[in-house]
Amino acid sequence: MAVALHNLQPRKNKKSKKRIGRGLGSSKGGHTVGRGQKGQKSRAGAGGFQRIGMRKLMLATPKLRGFKSPKGSNAVVNLADLAKAYKKGETVSPKTLIAKKLIASDKDGVKILGMGEINEALHVQGCAVSKTAAEKILKAGGNIQAE
Repeated sequence: MAVALHNLQPRKNKKSKKRIGRGLGSSKGGHTVGRGQKGQKSRAGAGGFQRIGMRKLMLATPKLRGFKSPKGSNAVVNLADLAKAYKKGETVSPKTLIAKKLIASDKDGVKILGMGEINEALHVQGCAVSKTAAEKILKAGGNIQAE
């Protein structure tokens, strides 16, 4: 077979790696094993991270400030906004609220609050409703379906 670039292979390494810490005939340092002479770093188990006390460890770690609730917050809509955006007999749901651009997303849920007045009968589906908002919606002749 002719020698060409496509059939060349790297040379096999004949030299074995140095085995550190295996006596004077190991070709590396003998009894000092490449660690130098005396001192803390020449000993086994020393060097690198030194253990510190628990208090120092607590003081060194960054702290989180404030409380972060794992539960997301609902998108909030007032009755006054619904009165402007919806006509009599229409259905209020998270999808229609997004379509009318009253909320940005319904990822964490939607809650309707009782601020403002409403005169039209609306059908509310898939939204959480406060007590005052529920009273005003039912008084106007609408109905509420639970989530």
